[in-house]
Amino acid sequence: MKQWLSRRAIWLALSALACTMPATALAGSDGKAIEEINSLIAKYAQAVGAADTKLASEVWADSSDVSFIHPLGHEHGWEAVKTNVFERLMGEMFSERSLKVKDLHVHAYEDAAWAEFYWDFAAKLRKDGTTIETHGRETQIYRKMGERWRLVHVHYSGMPVASAAMASADGAAASLPPNNQMQRTAPAHAIERRR
Repeated sequence: MKQWLSRRAIWLALSALACTMPATALAGSDGKAIEEINSLIAKYAQAVGAADTKLASEVWADSSDVSFIHPLGHEHGWEAVKTNVFERLMGEMFSERSLKVKDLHVHAYEDAAWAEFYWDFAAKLRKDGTTIETHGRETQIYRKMGERWRLVHVHYSGMPVASAAMASADGAAASLPPNNQMQRTAPAHAIERRR
């Protein structure tokens, strides 16, 4: 009986410790995989900034089952992502682009991983030189294919928006802790324009 209690106490202590560790260090996470995926995300941001499909192809899986969900649509397959996101949206709509990734967290396991982060995007519209700036959050799903990690899914959206009702309801938004307070920004489809 004492041995069982001792094992249970150790298990509970280890479980409690695991809950306090950063997500990227939890049991099952692979440090080498996390490093590789961090590198792929940096390359992804460079590919967006340059509207470079060759560079993007080094990140994405060349497969018909990859997908990309964004405010303007939902792409299925690498060819659709390449054409509609990198060539048309990034390449044809903008003459300049910059994607900055921040607050990145990667969770990696044997053959699957996901990353979550916030981003700032600044660009110049090709048609009239208007500059835009948007902010959002993104989740990316990776799959290990042979010896390499490849991006298979992206879902991005704008920053959370506190509704007027929530913000005024007994100061609910003001009473949230600073780390959890919702930001009052434009919805994902709204773009700040500057000349």
